[in-house]
Amino acid sequence: MRSGRSSPTRCSGTAARSLSSPLSSAAARCAGSARFRLALAEVASGVRSVAEGDLRNLLRRGRVPAPYFNAKLFAGEVFLGMPDAWWPALGVAVEVDSREWHLSPADWERTLRRHAEMSAHGIIVLHFTPGQIRREPERVLAAIRKALASAAGRPPLDVRTVPAS
Repeated sequence: MRSGRSSPTRCSGTAARSLSSPLSSAAARCAGSARFRLALAEVASGVRSVAEGDLRNLLRRGRVPAPYFNAKLFAGEVFLGMPDAWWPALGVAVEVDSREWHLSPADWERTLRRHAEMSAHGIIVLHFTPGQIRREPERVLAAIRKALASAAGRPPLDVRTVPAS
């Protein structure tokens, strides 16, 4: 996961959580196992790519409240999207848009359609590239903090959250 590859993992969060306790315990006794334990923790929390792991680490360093990662959002039974980070109480979503996953015209259209669908239901959607998260962390944090603050106090959205599994 933290190997530098940006492709999503095929392991589900549920499977990772069931493995993480015994594997983390065993890994804790092995020298050089910190990266392995970090990868297990990221997958268990819903993180599915290196860029999402970078976002998670940035949010932690910036002391931003922890979001859900890769939760599925629904309005009734209609699927709205699966943002990379989601704060359900505030209705704020963050998407990490890499060229690898959003470059083709069809991929870009899907991204825009998903953004429009979430926005139409009142969700504040922020988009960042992996490079912005790495090169401009303070700007990314400021934008997320501003969105979270601007959403505070508004009525809850009629959006159902299904955490990553």
